[in-house]
Parts: sequence; structure tokens; C-alpha cells
Amino acid sequence: MKRIAYAFGAAALLSLSGAALAQDLPKTKLQVVGGLSNLTAYNDFEKPFWTKTIPERSNGQVTAEIKGFNEMGLKGPEILRLMSQGVIPFGTATLSYFASDNPINEAIDLAGLAPDVQTARKVTEAFEPVYGKFYGEGSKVKLLGISTYPAQVLFCNAEVNSLADLKGKKVRTSSRTQAEFVEAFGGASVTMAFGEVVPALQNKVVDCAITGSLSGYSAKWYEVSTHLYALPINWNQQIHAVNQAIWDKLDPKVQQFLQTNIKTLMDDIWKAADEQTKQGYDCNTGAATCTLPVKGKMKLVEPSAADRELLKKVLQESILPKWAARCSADCVKSFNDTIGKTLNVTASK
Repeated sequence: MKRIAYAFGAAALLSLSGAALAQDLPKTKLQVVGGLSNLTAYNDFEKPFWTKTIPERSNGQVTAEIKGFNEMGLKGPEILRLMSQGVIPFGTATLSYFASDNPINEAIDLAGLAPDVQTARKVTEAFEPVYGKFYGEGSKVKLLGISTYPAQVLFCNAEVNSLADLKGKKVRTSSRTQAEFVEAFGGASVTMAFGEVVPALQNKVVDCAITGSLSGYSAKWYEVSTHLYALPINWNQQIHAVNQAIWDKLDPKVQQFLQTNIKTLMDDIWKAADEQTKQGYDCNTGAATCTLPVKGKMKLVEPSAADRELLKKVLQESILPKWAARCSADCVKSFNDTIGKTLNVTASK
């Protein structure tokens, strides 16, 4: 924590000019901790948003510095706590990092819940007010928006042509719901950091690993995997938030400016998610439609209609009941009142 605070500088967390300025917005400098710096979500959206879009749209009045959390020596699960304490002012974090803190953090991204990006966004928007209240009361953090990675899919250094082929396989997962998905098909879930996956696949420590189709491409998983199973398991949404006390110190005009533009950022990321999912499929497998410079040679496995139905069945019979059992009664009610009504599903304790 001391190292992070020192890196920002005590005076650099937030500097506002009280002098009257010709511009409509007061001079404001922000510090942001973004997502993983080697992924497209950070490089194509977050970083240019804070370092180019915000200064340009504010005529240079609002500026920001951003680093990926991995560049700050962080692992991810501690980001919300550090935002609560004000050590991190603005931050981005994957919801699944906090699943062990409270199962409510899994609600919008249970395996099998959203078979496509349109459904994933409907689910997210339905539940977003619940998260806004939850983080505000419990963590003193203001939720600014929720974005998504491309579809989370299976990369395997083994022959995998259907969900039945997961039986006996060791699969790297990044959330409890992914683990329960793997276990439902007779596989063994393995937890490890994103950066450890390439050597693990290469050395057969794991047979498969789950991540976003384009995230896996960015991390060069195509070099150590043979089969890409194109079935969206979940989406791995990220929260974009700010410490409430730091937010309250901002000029109301700056608050409004940021909220308006962050909403646009969220829209842009969601719109791109479908395209990036397809791009991940294309570039990992070397399709002619891949527009990126390096092409992998993986085999693209299209899921059967039977496997899609099987994933829905596992959601209803295994994943949803297990999640409801570990979430509070209020949490389950919130799910049923929002996501449940949106998708016509019911969680029961």
C-alpha cells in the first residue's frame, strides 16, 4: 500500500484548481489503475480513453494518468479494498476477483447465463443498480460503469471437440462459477494467475484454460494450445469505480463530465465485445478474416446445438442452485427481481 501511495504521490491523487478559469471545467488531474496492461481492453479502450479522449473533450482541463494494475505490482483481488481505503482513486477490476468476498459478485456472470453479448449486457444492466448500492454502502466506492471482456471460452492443448471431452481434463479457471462448470462435466478446476497460464499449458500442468477469446490471443495462448472451443461460457465483466470520498471532492461539473463520457466508454466496449470475440476466434486459428499481424494455428471447434442446450441445463440444475445456496436471501431475491425477470429464470435457496 505504501509503495502504491508513494507511486501516485500524496499530492497527485487529485489536484484541483480553485482559481477562476476561462474554461468551463476546473483544472483536474486524475490517477487511474486500469485492467491488465497486456490486454486489448486496456490498450484499445481504457488507456486511450483516459489519456486522449478525456483531455481532448475537456479542452485539456481534465487529464489523467493510468497504469494497469499488474504494472503497479497488484494481483487484482485487492483492488476494491484499496479503492475503499482511497489508496487507489479510480480503478478497474474484474468482478470474479471478489467472488470469494461475497457471492453477489458472481450474479451477472454465472456460467451459462448469457450465451451471447446482447444477453450479457441485458443481465448486467438489470443488476447494475444492485451493485451500485452494494459497493456504495459496504465499500464506500462509487460504481461508474460495468464493461466486459470478449466471450470466455476454452483454450486446450488437448483434443476437445465437445463438453463431454472435459471429463478428466485439468482446466485453469478464474472464478468459482467457471470451476463449477468444469466440475459439472467431470473436469478438475485449477486456479492460477493469468500470467502463469502459458507455461502451464506448455508443460501440461493444465490441459485447458478459460479466458476471453481475444485476451487469449493477446497473451499468445495460441502458441501453446491446439483447440479453441467457441462456446461462450461467461463474460468476465469488469467494474469501473472510484473512491467515494475522492469523487465527492471533484467539482460537480467534472463529475457530470466524467459520468457522461464513462457511459460512452462502456457503450464502446460492449459494442466491440461481439466483434472482438469473433476476432479472437479468427486470429487464434489463422482465419483469412483475421486483421491482426500474427495468426495462430489452432483448430476452431464450433459447439453443437446439443452442447448449447447442455450448458443451459447445467446452469439450471447445478450452477444456479449452488450459487443461490451460498448467497444471502436478499442476494437471491435481488437476482430474481432483476436478472430472473429479464431471462425468465429463478434462483432458489
